[in-house]
Amino acid sequence: MYTAGTIITLRAGAYRLAEPIATSSYGQVWRAIGPPTIGVAALKLVNRAQMARAGDSLRVRWADCASVERAVLASLQPWDQRHIVRLLDHGEHERLPVLALELLGADLRAAGSVPIARIVDWIGQVNQALAKVHQCGWRYLDLKPGNVLLDADGTVKLCDFGTVRALADTTAHEFTGTPGWQAPEQAVANDRGLHDTDARTDYFALGLLFYHLVSGGARLRYCQAQTADGPILSVSEAALFADRFERQGGGGTAALALLRTLLAPQRAQRPRHALDISRALAQIRDAMQRTLRSAA
Repeated sequence: MYTAGTIITLRAGAYRLAEPIATSSYGQVWRAIGPPTIGVAALKLVNRAQMARAGDSLRVRWADCASVERAVLASLQPWDQRHIVRLLDHGEHERLPVLALELLGADLRAAGSVPIARIVDWIGQVNQALAKVHQCGWRYLDLKPGNVLLDADGTVKLCDFGTVRALADTTAHEFTGTPGWQAPEQAVANDRGLHDTDARTDYFALGLLFYHLVSGGARLRYCQAQTADGPILSVSEAALFADRFERQGGGGTAALALLRTLLAPQRAQRPRHALDISRALAQIRDAMQRTLRSAA
């Protein structure tokens, strides 16, 4: 196990572990004091205790996830990282990969009640992050509140890229992602026990996040079963979503239209590109502004 005070040396220099921030099935994140060129950072390490209990194939998979995350983040240019967590340094400790990431605030699980206008901005920022991931040739496949972090300036950044898959690889794959935050094709296997996903799979998860934030933390009933049978969005859920907009300045009709498109059961019915989503978000903002002007 890692303990406070442990020294871990990466390419840029030595880091001293200060306190744990988060733990997942295969990883641990610590706040660490790095070399002067880095300062305070979030050190993402493979969970050694879990690694020791895992089988050989799972150990390889966890190590591969960390290597893939490093490769994805290292491929980004500084101007690409406004809404994606920055990779500051990397290396190995006891032959396991380690990432030094910028230290951000809480994730969106702690967002609570947020003004609708801010939620629309956040969804736009996550859409920009997904657009960059897709542009770099990846599909993300694990969008959820816990993987969206708040920066000090109030913007959001996407993190945790261990589950990405190449867009160019169109073959069906094994299960990946987080149950309850997945499109039907990602949650339900085909007749070969595999999953056929693409960039539009990420857009469905963006719709789940949109509903979650607007509803004040509620989850769609779909998330409990995750099948393509029946409507994804019930009449009562749609009414709740639109009503939250109307109570805070309008735009409910445009917002509901975007949500329905994002949550379309069939991928062909979802937005084709991030630009389609950006345009829809602009229409929502315009509708909200019109309401504000008419009320003035």
